[in-house]
Amino acid sequence: METVLQQALAQQGYRVVTRPFELNIIGIRHNTAIPNVFKDSINVLFTDSSGKATAYSWVATTDPGTYWLKNPMNAQGAAILKPGQYIGSHALGMHRGKYLALVQVRPVTVIRDFNRDGKPDYETGKQETGLFGINIHRALATGTTKTIDSYSAGCQVFSNADDFSLFLQLAERHKSMYGNSFTYTLLAGLPDGSLPAFDNMGKVISKKN
Repeated sequence: METVLQQALAQQGYRVVTRPFELNIIGIRHNTAIPNVFKDSINVLFTDSSGKATAYSWVATTDPGTYWLKNPMNAQGAAILKPGQYIGSHALGMHRGKYLALVQVRPVTVIRDFNRDGKPDYETGKQETGLFGINIHRALATGTTKTIDSYSAGCQVFSNADDFSLFLQLAERHKSMYGNSFTYTLLAGLPDGSLPAFDNMGKVISKKN
């Protein structure tokens, strides 16, 4: 996985950080029409003190849930994060004032899904760049959440609370060494055509894009 992730970033001309324990945070979207399930992944790639590459991959969503797709907060439509690399876009902070997460602190670009049909639409042609609260957080406080529902209005959301806790531990170490600034990269699949993504039972989806 490490090689594939590095290849994916390099192919897009994206920055890869290599200092020990500095995090490359990478979301990978599984572009299917299946709504409201945790079918994507959030990955971290970093090198340890010996220079060895280490990667983690966790079940997540990079899309809004059905609730917000049908009832968007913004009159222009629900926010779907556009694939890209967002330098210094996030920092450790409080998600809605409730618990520690990575919160958006610099502009990102979103696609506005305005048809309210409950399914994510990545090709609406409507884009907007700014501060929208596209945070990286968890769903339920314990265990594994099976459906997205209202847990994401555009945020990047972990399905499993323990996975998110490990992610925060890695982020805290990054912060202690390099400061409270994190780059988030969202990819639509990988260069070899594989999709390290998951179905709503947490099983890996192995079919090609």
